[in-house]
Amino acid sequence: MNYSNAKTPPVREERLRAGIAFGGSCARLRECAKADGGGCLNLASRAFSQTQGCQFTLSLAILNTLRSAVIIMHGPIGCGACSIGGAGSSKTFKALRDPSSEGLIWLNTHLDEADVISGGEQKLKDAILYAEREFHPDSIIIPVSCVPSLIGDDVDAVVAELQEECAAQLIPVHCPGFKTKVMATAYDDVYHGILRRIVKDSERGPDNQAVSDEHDGEHDNVHEDVQRTSANNRTVNVLNVSSMSRADELELQRLLEAIGLHVRFLPCYSNGLDFKLALEGGLNVSICGTHDDYFLEHLKTLYDMPFILDTMPIGRKNTARWLRLIAGHFNVSEEAERLIAAEDKALDEALVPFRAALKGKRVFLGGGEVRVLATAEIIQDLDMEIVGFKGHHIDRFAEPMWAQLEGVDSVTFNVATQQPFEQANLIRRLKPDLLICHSGGNNIAAKSGLPLLPLFGPTYQYMGYAGAFEVARRIKRLFVNSAFNRNLAMHCPLPYRQTWYDKDPFSYIKES
Repeated sequence: MNYSNAKTPPVREERLRAGIAFGGSCARLRECAKADGGGCLNLASRAFSQTQGCQFTLSLAILNTLRSAVIIMHGPIGCGACSIGGAGSSKTFKALRDPSSEGLIWLNTHLDEADVISGGEQKLKDAILYAEREFHPDSIIIPVSCVPSLIGDDVDAVVAELQEECAAQLIPVHCPGFKTKVMATAYDDVYHGILRRIVKDSERGPDNQAVSDEHDGEHDNVHEDVQRTSANNRTVNVLNVSSMSRADELELQRLLEAIGLHVRFLPCYSNGLDFKLALEGGLNVSICGTHDDYFLEHLKTLYDMPFILDTMPIGRKNTARWLRLIAGHFNVSEEAERLIAAEDKALDEALVPFRAALKGKRVFLGGGEVRVLATAEIIQDLDMEIVGFKGHHIDRFAEPMWAQLEGVDSVTFNVATQQPFEQANLIRRLKPDLLICHSGGNNIAAKSGLPLLPLFGPTYQYMGYAGAFEVARRIKRLFVNSAFNRNLAMHCPLPYRQTWYDKDPFSYIKES
């Protein structure tokens, strides 16, 4: 893989043949997802759609976490307004990594009707110079929304013109919402900007050696003059996600340090120097394949950095698999097995009272494909029953998680980014006792009246062995008192008529 010289990365519909519309059993989904599945997932669509994810907003989920940076949203004032709600948490979570860090600083070029005709490049220039003069950041990041992309603003030319006037590194990120229906393409857009403007411009190379500047040609990107000694370099770059907590990071750090490794987390809550230092690591490790594959594949191509991209360390089986893969790379498998045995024993003892209270409860999970399948392993560990899944999209990164689950072939799986009307119908039919759903849609899911656990949260713990215990503890508390959601359902009903609930929930899905 090498798209580093392109202005923008390809969309995931093309690069990964990702699917956004499916309704059926898990067994049928896995069959359709195979390379020879006939494209029944990649080409499926809907005759009706209710809400859709926006990759511009999802890009901000990473960009708003970066330290020593100013974000200039190039677009109308409404684009990125969701950042207002996250300003306080951004400062708090940055401070957990670096107490001296500032909070979220973002500007908007406020394009209006006149700019649609005359162009918005001058407003962008003014905003860049203002950010440089007022804040003196290490980097100025420019996510580009739909309007400037449609009217043809040459953001890269503006960046090239002003870079010599600015001490800050200028980083354009082209992420217009209309470009793709797979909003996870946003991760590729963010990493593309980081690769082109921070990592590629780095003067540091693997093992702290100088990197040649002659890496613009497609076949010159692997630095043959730099020999990586990853077996001797015991630093692991763990690629975190904005939906995980600092407690999650500390749990994974505890496990990796227990087998003699050093840990560095990026990209979330990192700064430019962190990305440059990442080139000196011995191994790159993914937490979420949906999130990380573009970056990891490019670091392998450009700098010959080895990586592991497999499962998400949520639940004991997934965590053990994740640890074993990393330990195998560094030849510390014996240490890992001792750690896994000790953690399993401690977790078994801790979960005894929760299993007794939760056994047989029916659960529906909705959110990112990797996250819901990984979290489902905790649900089965607690002797609860999985009755349904909803994944935002589907691609090959779900495959490692299936191996950790038992007896789910006949379970219903809905592939849908948002589409709350389908989820409401499914919940009415499947009659779960508990919902575990993506935080962004829980204002709707809560109106079902059922106990609801957010699928993730930057203040919650989910990962590793401690995360499995925390999920069990929080679920038990939900069943003790779920009055809020019951009252919400009585006074704020969902807006769907009975005629919709009588229909097949997948009536509007058009297979290829």
